[in-house]
Formats: sequence, structure tokens, C-alpha cells
Amino acid sequence: MIWLILGVIAWSSLHLLPSLGRNVRGALIARLGEGPYKGLFSLSLIGAIAAMIVGWRSTPPVLVYSPPAVGIALAKPGMFLALVLFFASGVPSNIKRFVRHPQLTGVTLWSLMHLLANGESRSLILFGGLGLWAIASMVCINRRDGAWQKPDPLPASAEIKPLVAGVVGFAIFYFAHPWIAGVKIP
Repeated sequence: MIWLILGVIAWSSLHLLPSLGRNVRGALIARLGEGPYKGLFSLSLIGAIAAMIVGWRSTPPVLVYSPPAVGIALAKPGMFLALVLFFASGVPSNIKRFVRHPQLTGVTLWSLMHLLANGESRSLILFGGLGLWAIASMVCINRRDGAWQKPDPLPASAEIKPLVAGVVGFAIFYFAHPWIAGVKIP
């Protein structure tokens, strides 16, 4: 379980660095150069992901609570919505007019859906930890960037890309979930 905890802490710390520690990030870029900084940052994230995967797979699931039936029923549609939000951050869409941080909101929803469908200790650490990171990130970014400037409205056709990406992403994760997490989706 220690690898899982370390992976979540590393992931969270690395991602919070730019919003909490602009001076630290700037000093590292000045010292290392932008390319080496980005390379080191990427390698560190890969290490955090590897630690989470190793930690997840090596931690036996210990039931902490029984997931509610409604949580399991909501998981699939909730995951689809989480993926639409996640992908909406990378393309122009009206979703950004209603959700300031679509990617982080998607991660938060992903976390919540997994916590509603899984009641074991490793889920609490992984999904709870990453959900808390996403919420903390939104708070830190809002403090750093100030008032939200909503983008201008776009035609309804702008929603096609995030919806298609959500469908494709959902299909990929649905079929790959047993290999990624070692758990088949019911």
C-alpha cells in the first residue's frame, strides 16, 4: 500500500507545484532550462503513475464499506460524463462556459464514481486521494488566476468533439479496464 500512497502524493505534489510554487518552478526552469525541466517533470509523473499501478496491484482489497447499489448503477453514466468533461478541456466548447475547470471536474467526478462503486481501502486511497488533489488544484488555480472570464458562446456543433472523445474514451477504458486496473467492469 505504501507505493500507492507514495504515487498519489507524488502525482498531487508535482501537479500542485505550478499553482502553489511559481517561484520554485521558475527557479528550476532557470537552473535546468525549460526542456530538461519538462523532461524531469514528465519522468517524475511517469514514476508516480508507475508507483500507483504497482501499489494498486500489490495491495489486497480490504472492504471498508459496502458500495450503495445506486453508486454502482451511476458509475457508468457518471464515468461517461467525467470523460466528456475531461476531454472538453482540450477543445473549444460551450462546456467551458459552464465549468471553469472541465478536466479537473472530470477527474473529481471520476473519483466520486469510483468511490460510489468500490468500498475497499485501496480505492479510498487512490480515488479519494486523486479526487482531493483535483479539488485542491481548482482552489489553487482560482486563487492564482482570479476571477473567471467565461469564453464567448460557440455554435452547438462545438460539443461534438468532446462527446465523440467521451464515447471513444469510454469504450477504450471499458474494454481496457481489466488490464489497467485488474478489475472487470460489471
